[in-house]
Amino acid sequence: MSLFVNQLTHLDVSLWCPDKGLVGASWHLDAELFGELGEDGMLFDFGEVKPWIKSRIDAGADHTLLVPGKAPGVDISDCPEGMRIRMKTPYPMEVRGPRQAFTILPCTRIDTDNLAEHLTQSLGRRFPERVERIVLRLREEVIDGASYRYSHGLKRHAGNCQRIAHGHRSRLTIFQNGERQPHLESHYAAWLDNSYLVSAEDIVAEGGARDATLSTAYRSAQGQFHLTLPRERCRVLASATTVENIAIWLTREITRATGVATQLHAFEGIDKGACYEIAPEQLAREA
Repeated sequence: MSLFVNQLTHLDVSLWCPDKGLVGASWHLDAELFGELGEDGMLFDFGEVKPWIKSRIDAGADHTLLVPGKAPGVDISDCPEGMRIRMKTPYPMEVRGPRQAFTILPCTRIDTDNLAEHLTQSLGRRFPERVERIVLRLREEVIDGASYRYSHGLKRHAGNCQRIAHGHRSRLTIFQNGERQPHLESHYAAWLDNSYLVSAEDIVAEGGARDATLSTAYRSAQGQFHLTLPRERCRVLASATTVENIAIWLTREITRATGVATQLHAFEGIDKGACYEIAPEQLAREA
C-alpha cells in the first residue's frame, strides 16, 4: 500500500542545459511512500515523514547548480574555492565555489526524471519506521500567463541563496489602470528569460568588444564564489538581486518606459514574491 504527499516541498535550482545554457528552474516535489499498515491502521505519521524528506532535499540539491557531468564541453576540476566547472556549449561559462553549491549528475542532460531518481537515491536506505520505499516526482507549476527563468546569487543571505548560481522559474504580473497588461508581461518575461541577474557591486571584470564577458565574484558565509559568462546573458541591477529589488527595478523600468503608473508582482519561484507600485510623477520628483 502507498500514501502520497503532493507539493511536499519546492525545489529552486539552476541547471546547465546543452541547448540553452544557464537556466533557472522551480518544481513542485511530490512523494509516494510505500509500506505496511500498523495496528493503528496507519502507514506512518505524515507529521514526522514530511520534515524528514524536506530536510534532506533542502540539504542536498535545492538551491544548487545542477550540472550534467557527461555533457559535451563540461569540465569539472578542483580549485582553491572548492570546485571549478567550465562549460563550452552553447556558450562558454566558468563557475567556481564550494562543493556544496553544485550537484553533479552522471548524465548528458538533466530532466525531471533523472533528477527525481537522483533525489530519491539521496534519501538513502534508512527510512522512517514502517516506510519501505519512497518515490519522488517533480513537476512544474502551471502558470496561466507570462513566466521567466533566471539565476542569481545573494552574498548577504544567511541561507543557501548565497550560492552564486541558483535560480527560479517565476510568474510576472503587471497592472496599469487597475487592469493586467499581458503584452507587457510577455515582453519583459521574454527579456529576462534565461538571464543571470547580477548586482553591480559584485562585478569584478568586463571584457571588451572581442571578449564580451562579465565576471562576478563575492565572499559569503559559505565561501568564495566566482562566475564568468557572456555579457549578453546578464541583467545588471544597482542593488542586490533580491525579489524585493527585482520588483522595484522592473516596476520603475516599466513606468519610465510607458509613462503610466504601474503595479508589479514579481515572484521568486513558486507562491512567494514581492509587490511594488510607482507613478510617473513619483519618478519625476526623484529625478
